[in-house]
Amino acid sequence: MNSHRLSTEHADLRAAVEEFARTEVAPVIGEHYENGTFPYEVIAKMGRMGLFGLPFPEEYGGMGGDYFALCLALEELARIDSSVAITLEAGVSLGAMPLYRFGTEDQKKTYLPRLTAGEALGAFGLTEPDGGSDAGATRTTARLEDGEWVINGTKSFITNSGTDITALVTVTAVTGRREDGRPEISSILVPKGTPGFSVGQKYSKVGWNASDTNELVFEDCRVPEANLVGERGRGYAQFLRILDEGRIAIAALSVGLAQGCVDESVRYAHERHAFGHAIGHYQAIQFKIAEMEARAHTARLAYYDAASRMLAGEPFKKEAAIAKLIASNAAMDNARDATQVFGGYGFMNDYAVGRFYRDAKILEIGEGTSEVQKMLIARELGLPA
Repeated sequence: MNSHRLSTEHADLRAAVEEFARTEVAPVIGEHYENGTFPYEVIAKMGRMGLFGLPFPEEYGGMGGDYFALCLALEELARIDSSVAITLEAGVSLGAMPLYRFGTEDQKKTYLPRLTAGEALGAFGLTEPDGGSDAGATRTTARLEDGEWVINGTKSFITNSGTDITALVTVTAVTGRREDGRPEISSILVPKGTPGFSVGQKYSKVGWNASDTNELVFEDCRVPEANLVGERGRGYAQFLRILDEGRIAIAALSVGLAQGCVDESVRYAHERHAFGHAIGHYQAIQFKIAEMEARAHTARLAYYDAASRMLAGEPFKKEAAIAKLIASNAAMDNARDATQVFGGYGFMNDYAVGRFYRDAKILEIGEGTSEVQKMLIARELGLPA
């Protein structure tokens, strides 16, 4: 994958998802967003397109593509709507990827075919009410008892965790203590419907209103010992690897929102007239839109670079953090400027830029805040931890 040019396969995928987003997502997403309903019919169509299987091998029902293909799809979906895009991002990079990267062969064969087909969704249970950015401060516990893990604790802000098609959540839990006294954190797969596992009420959110986000509660929830995902005590390290990859995906989604703001602003600048001219005639509007395009372009190059390093097997932690930081900033800045271009109409939910404005802020928070990205970049530069 060249940092600046798409292969024929990637270009064809990008074009196909662009058309899908424009013809299938755009006409219906406004109503879902306004009503806070999950777009099951859209997600089903995405599954039939193979989007949930893009980076997975065919032996598990995937499309045999790569992670960059997923990023391209996320960018094009987010140009129209971020709720649909984050459903795909979380379903793939957070729901299915932990099983693919670290699961047993039995776990992969049991769950991946449905996840990669988009027939089922997986969730990623890391964040806790008192943890936030301190992902290592896990309080959920899991103890072995008669060949079963007994899980107790609460997870918060978990995407795709309460839908009708949610099949599982992979959670981090303290499973013991290390010799130095620090907690031993492991990852455990919990199928939906397991006694003691309950999904709390949906959150009332500022944005991403057509995506599913819930609190999860575990009260003496029992699953087989074989539901351990990866090595015991390696759960935190495994999740950090998943988050490094996920930051590239969130950067791509952020670029999509930033580019969507440009698309809408250019269109509106031709249509809206003031003082005898289309507003695109005025240099103040031209300069604002030019800056928006420059932000989106720069952020795109950043995530292309991080993805190319990842696919080449090179270190990419710093580049992923840079891409996420730059792209989420671009999304937030472009959403603000697009709203200004639209004036009062930009404050209306009937217009896409109104949704973009509400959706942008979470991109500076989810999967690592901007402050966490700066901390990671500084550490990769050799500054003190």
